Amino acid sequence: MADFDVDLFVIGGGSGGVRAARVAAQLGARVAIAERSRYGGTCVIRGCVPKKLLVRAAHYAEVFVDAAGFGWSLPAGQLSWPALIAAKDKEIGRLSDIYVHLLDRAGVTVLNGSARFVDPHTVDIDGTRHRARHILIATGGRPFRPAIPGIEHAITSDEAFDLPALPRRVLIVGGGYIAVEFAGILHGLGADVTVSYRGEQILRGFDDDLRQHLHGEMTKKGIRIHLGSRVDRIERDADGTLLAALDGGGTAPAGFDAVMFATGRVANTQGLDIECAGIALAANGTIPVDADCRSQVPHIYAVGDVTDGIALTPVAIRQGAAVANSLFGPAPQTADLALVPSAVFSQPPIGSVGLTEAEALEHHDSIDIYRGNFLALGNAVGGRNERSLVKLVVDSASQKVLGAHMCGAEAPEIVQGLALALRLGALKSDFDATLGIHPTSAEEFMTLREKQTRQRDA
Repeated sequence: MADFDVDLFVIGGGSGGVRAARVAAQLGARVAIAERSRYGGTCVIRGCVPKKLLVRAAHYAEVFVDAAGFGWSLPAGQLSWPALIAAKDKEIGRLSDIYVHLLDRAGVTVLNGSARFVDPHTVDIDGTRHRARHILIATGGRPFRPAIPGIEHAITSDEAFDLPALPRRVLIVGGGYIAVEFAGILHGLGADVTVSYRGEQILRGFDDDLRQHLHGEMTKKGIRIHLGSRVDRIERDADGTLLAALDGGGTAPAGFDAVMFATGRVANTQGLDIECAGIALAANGTIPVDADCRSQVPHIYAVGDVTDGIALTPVAIRQGAAVANSLFGPAPQTADLALVPSAVFSQPPIGSVGLTEAEALEHHDSIDIYRGNFLALGNAVGGRNERSLVKLVVDSASQKVLGAHMCGAEAPEIVQGLALALRLGALKSDFDATLGIHPTSAEEFMTLREKQTRQRDA
């Protein structure tokens, strides 16, 4: 014990690192944690939380429209971007302070500074060295910036949360969840939005029906989406307008006030001197780990986005807790990631859990597909023709529900509940026997009866 200053040193004060530090300390370990920025990590500071706040702000534009259809007479709404950003910053500050408070209360030594490895057991924090029996790397990820001419003129999601003013014309490059979420946010707040994506459809990896449905709803709202499109150069003209040619064709504004790249994220290992720990990074820059989050060096672990796993906050939290319990608890734990629900806070939002239709056909000889496409109660009265999609993927032989997917209002809230049903092994007959709450969108999952059976292609 005397050879080490702490039992566990955590590098990174995001969700995964903070959870690991707190659990380990509560189990009696001596724990220190270091963060070079603000505690809270990507999720709290520049990710899920501020994004969700801006999504809510953007949704008010549609709420005001709906209100008129229900008899309300409202003055024209006017957004104050500075007031919105100030409110967002206040909430982020509150949550960051809570993270630090929770660490202090658990007895964790909280450090502020940049960490780098000196050797496999020693970490340097701005000139002060700490020797640790175990080390956990939880430094997350950062936006990827392609090496194209003029990339210095572009922003990423990091900068989008702190723009001095709302841009009037925006080009978003990318087709993943960050791209479609910011497209909805900026459009809802009043910007003219164009999306350029090199793929055949937005949201690669999600169920194809959801991808097509969201694409249609976004274009109905007035967002331009160019598929099979690339942006290889950005230029700024004399009056400050950004010029970016879309090689996929179609019409787009002659220039933009902002160009945002949302083309993926990379592991945040810069400045760690990780080679001094004896760890070799994977080809994509992530830290290779096994199912227990252990790296090539047995006493060094990594969780969250810095690994090549599922880049979701709850995953990092579960992994951090599992590592802490395995090291200092009564029995080893492994994070169970068999059924991870996910959401896209687009407009309308997406909720998804389990296998997509394509994935199910890779593992099952025959599947049954149930779909429902409907106009949610109130949308017609409010004047918006926004439709919802619900979908179940079922194994034909066992009738076990393999996947549940939704695009529509409150989809993430609804699918979170369905995730429990799938985890408990729900059958299609269980859905059929469950009474729905009427009138709700959630009840549509209980009333799906028409099926389409698909066979795996030999």
